[in-house]
Amino acid sequence: MKQYPPVPAIQRLLRDRSGTSLVEFALVAPTLLLVIMGIFDVSYTMYTATQLQGAVQKAARDSTLEDGSTNMVAIDARVTTAVHELSSTADITFDRKSYSNFSNVAQPEDWTDSDGNGVCDDGEAFEDVNDNGSWDADMGASGLGGARDAVLYTVTIEYDRAFPLGKMIGLPPRQQTVASTVLRNQPWTTQSTAPPTVGSCT
Repeated sequence: MKQYPPVPAIQRLLRDRSGTSLVEFALVAPTLLLVIMGIFDVSYTMYTATQLQGAVQKAARDSTLEDGSTNMVAIDARVTTAVHELSSTADITFDRKSYSNFSNVAQPEDWTDSDGNGVCDDGEAFEDVNDNGSWDADMGASGLGGARDAVLYTVTIEYDRAFPLGKMIGLPPRQQTVASTVLRNQPWTTQSTAPPTVGSCT
């Protein structure tokens, strides 16, 4: 039987392929974990936005009733409870603006642009729809308005990210989500048709 000379230790070491999987995993793992956490973070954000939109829709429907103005605190409290079930650290901001009809939502107050510069200034006349004494880029009046008014109900939440992804790639530690809906108040009485007062732009 033919005898082969022993292989030197250095050659055995160079030929050894055991442990390559561990090295490959060490190279791939950081990227893989980052992608997984990114998917979780985006999924949680989408879930939170969906849940918030549902709570806002329900609250807005309750607000359109005649007793909505007297129940605003309770209505907002239900939204707060729903949000805090998702994130106990969430800060919540509520905003309601009313308009005489849907086409006026988030629209500027009309003014006479005498100098054609696209800015309400130099004493130009404007319709003070929300009756606050100044021209506004959004004519909405704060609050629930009256019967048949269209109401823009907006809820903004800011909460801690559920996963530490933000710190790794420079994102802020808190996420902001906004949900809004527009509904018309119930016709419990006749809608006000009083013409708006006229003001002067400064």
